[in-house]
Amino acid sequence: MVRIAVIGHVEHVTLGTVGEVPSAGDIVHIQDARFLAGGGGGLAFSQLARSDAEVHLFSAVGTDEGGERVARALRGTDATLHLAERDVPHPRVVVMVDAQGRRTIVVTAPPLQPRATDPLPWDLLASCDAVYFTGDDPATVVHARRAKVLVATARRSPIVAASSVVVDVLVGSASDPRENMPFTSLAPQPTAQVLTSGSRPTRVVTDGGSIEVPAPPAVAVVRGDYGAGDSFAAALTYFLARGLDVPRSVARAGLYGAAVLAHASPLDGQMPLTLTP
Repeated sequence: MVRIAVIGHVEHVTLGTVGEVPSAGDIVHIQDARFLAGGGGGLAFSQLARSDAEVHLFSAVGTDEGGERVARALRGTDATLHLAERDVPHPRVVVMVDAQGRRTIVVTAPPLQPRATDPLPWDLLASCDAVYFTGDDPATVVHARRAKVLVATARRSPIVAASSVVVDVLVGSASDPRENMPFTSLAPQPTAQVLTSGSRPTRVVTDGGSIEVPAPPAVAVVRGDYGAGDSFAAALTYFLARGLDVPRSVARAGLYGAAVLAHASPLDGQMPLTLTP
């Protein structure tokens, strides 16, 4: 059994569908509203919790009813939780999925993140086969680097840069300018940069050049893209932890990101995660 940790935020998410995203002055009624413990850390954790790995989550929760509800949802898995408490209301998020499956996210407050000063078992990370990082404390990146493999979301590039840590894989979306940075501009440069591009091939960039990994078959009907990238990143981390190289891990992980697209809620689309196809 491999050991994998996630460092990052989990948000109190209300997700539902709308005919279209509201314009100024509109009133929109969300249909099929449901609660989930979401966010970049929460959804990656949820995907990894569906695997045969030993999974650990390092995060933070508020002390109000919202934080308690998030913690209860996380405890519904077999994974191990390491949660710092913050004496503040837990951030609330509303996710609206339109008729084309595109998500619009409204956030009420900055996410709660774990910090290296929190009394959490940071030494455990040294025994991990892989860590997926989506936190905001450079000191926790240093802790995470003790794992065999470190994967970080490109959204946290400034945090990674501040830590001066070289990550094994920096993963992001080619269509998002906040994530699609030129490889040569990254400092320090990761061992590999992975840029997804929807139904188009995924690009893997290293200091030796770039290659394209074919995308999985396109989903017939896209019902929701919320959480697809997080599920892909989690699966990528899992396959790297299991010893696959980056291109093969990317190819396998693409199936898990695509599976989410067929559902309005990512929790309905995440598949069991194993090394055996």
